[in-house]
Amino acid sequence: MPRQLSLSFPSSCFCSTGSFLSSMTVQASKFTPEVLIAAPRRSAGVPNARGDLILYTVSTYSFETHSKSAQIRTLSVKDGSSHLVSEDTGASDPVWISNTEVGFFKGGENGTKLFYQDVEAPTSEPNLIHRFRGALSSAKTKTLSSGKVALVTAALTAPSGNLFLAADEKKPLSSGKIYDELFVRHWDTWKTKNENALWYGQLEKKDGKWTLENNSFSLLAGIELSSPVGPFGGASDFDIHEKGIAFVAKDPTLNLARYTKTDLYLVPLKSFTEEPGAPQIVKTGNLVGYSHCPTFSRDGKSIAFLRMKDKQNEADKHQLLVIPDIKNLENVQTFYSASDDRGSWDRSPSSILWTADNKHLILTAEQHGKVLLWKVPSSPSEAKDLPVPIFEDGAVSDAHLLANSTTLFVTSRSRIESSRYFTLDHESKKVTEVSSSAKNGKAFGLTKEQCFDIWYPGSAGYDNHALCMAPSNFDKSKKYPLAFVVHGGPQSAWVDDWSTRWNPAIFAEQGYIVVCPNPTGSTGYGQAHTDAIASNWGGAPYEDLVKAFEYIEKEMPYVDIERSVALGASYGGYMMNWIQGHPLGRKFKAIVCHDGVFSTLSQWSTEELFFPEHDFGGTLWEKRETYEKWDPARYTGNWETPMLVIHNELDYRLSVAEGLAMFNVLQARNIPSRLLMFPDENHWVLKPENSLVWHREVLNWINKFSGVSS
Repeated sequence: MPRQLSLSFPSSCFCSTGSFLSSMTVQASKFTPEVLIAAPRRSAGVPNARGDLILYTVSTYSFETHSKSAQIRTLSVKDGSSHLVSEDTGASDPVWISNTEVGFFKGGENGTKLFYQDVEAPTSEPNLIHRFRGALSSAKTKTLSSGKVALVTAALTAPSGNLFLAADEKKPLSSGKIYDELFVRHWDTWKTKNENALWYGQLEKKDGKWTLENNSFSLLAGIELSSPVGPFGGASDFDIHEKGIAFVAKDPTLNLARYTKTDLYLVPLKSFTEEPGAPQIVKTGNLVGYSHCPTFSRDGKSIAFLRMKDKQNEADKHQLLVIPDIKNLENVQTFYSASDDRGSWDRSPSSILWTADNKHLILTAEQHGKVLLWKVPSSPSEAKDLPVPIFEDGAVSDAHLLANSTTLFVTSRSRIESSRYFTLDHESKKVTEVSSSAKNGKAFGLTKEQCFDIWYPGSAGYDNHALCMAPSNFDKSKKYPLAFVVHGGPQSAWVDDWSTRWNPAIFAEQGYIVVCPNPTGSTGYGQAHTDAIASNWGGAPYEDLVKAFEYIEKEMPYVDIERSVALGASYGGYMMNWIQGHPLGRKFKAIVCHDGVFSTLSQWSTEELFFPEHDFGGTLWEKRETYEKWDPARYTGNWETPMLVIHNELDYRLSVAEGLAMFNVLQARNIPSRLLMFPDENHWVLKPENSLVWHREVLNWINKFSGVSS
């Protein structure tokens, strides 16, 4: 039976720098799981049109009151001062309506209310704009030439075309679910007939108050398209301008669970108070994979967007495209094109921003364990040289123009910084600090000196990269146990970023040297490095990890290699099981496997079937030998290392049966083992109280076998 855990949060973990709930700032005496989970979580900052104020949200969790606090705030670009707009924990999706007015949603059982608040009079009650009988999210606004404001938002929509509200749904007498097509489940939800749709309307100011003019309209009524694209789609799946709305949606003619093909559509609008016309599809030749991030130019004449080539590969490279004139959707131009349609720029951009003069595009893209800012001409014919970064520190998560200038407002993070705001002139590259949530790590007792990288020979004849972190009290004359952490994906990467789930500083401050390798399959090192994991899950990536371990043993004398532990989640969890059955597994004192793969033969119980089809070269019946070749379950007879298994019941990507099978094997083989399960979590552990249990169990487990004092 699972143990009942009593949780308490010691107030001594924080040294006060003022009123905690009002200032949302902390100073930690030691960086612990409690500090990580309770610390303020600040969103990306969004400037108003004038460029003098930044809109953002911040939330905290208290383990003393077991409650969440949330605020909507503004920040002065000039002096960094922050001012409260709302502390209603139910408020969400704040957007600028004017230079001094902020709109936000508040949901409830009877639908969603749209309010606005004057930031210059935040003590007054917010004003109600409209009540929607549905659940709305991911709002975007655009000030029109008339002075009115266009509003576009996402909402779950019923087959009838009306907004869906659970309170209006007739409760069935039976709990049976019947399906005739895929998806059945997606991420952590059983699919229903309700789908995401975009809704739009126009706000106007009458008698000094904002109202919704006429009504709101569904952009996709009567059309078999869904946007934003689930399960993670949001505001980056659409963009708005005075001339219309651009959005992406999966191809409804293909099996949604087996293909990633997502097309770009444009709906021209004469007015945001009229019914929409039919969406116009944008065709891109041989590029038929995911489309992402449609972005209008500042003048609304052009659209830049991203697209992948392959229609079954979710980790294909994003290529940059532009429609120079939206009046001619057949003229789609590709940047850095190549004869194989793979593109000559070997990086995969993830976001797009037009400069004020529409002559350049600002992009984010991973490179060597960082997320950088890049600048390219907005015309493919002028983009002759491959892009070079204009900012190369940490992980940039967001960037916006400040008014009609060359200055960007940038949000970034790093291994020691949870949220950094700064301005960057994209011409001079001058950086000006605005605000640091963690005071450049000082609020957590962390410093840049703890962070370092290593490069080591990989299995393919070129060097691999790993991000590392040492304890804040590191002494090179001493020896420290190793925490060897393998990332998920598998087409993903450790980057110099902040995490509230797998934070290397948590392990470092326990007294470990933390090494986070980016083996074959990782992103940010060229598409060939990423693609080489296909049909090769336990091959080159495992050999890369063996070589990383050998490098650590030989070149890092301050690591006590005899006290090593290994941890991983998702594909990293697969690798924990693969390592467990192979010689590298005997090098570790303990292993932690979170939501991992026990058997590749059960991959067809997942929801996004395009993933195993691509990564194993075909279906289970076509390529069974590949699935079997890389199946960790074949090697359970070799398992010996103590192991903590974590699995969640709402994880529909990797069924809970995977975790149960692991634990059954470990117990049957009399291997020291423990099972931690959360019935109310998905592939990730997101709830604060559950996260604290997760961290405590993980640290207690590895500390027990490595000899670290908790």
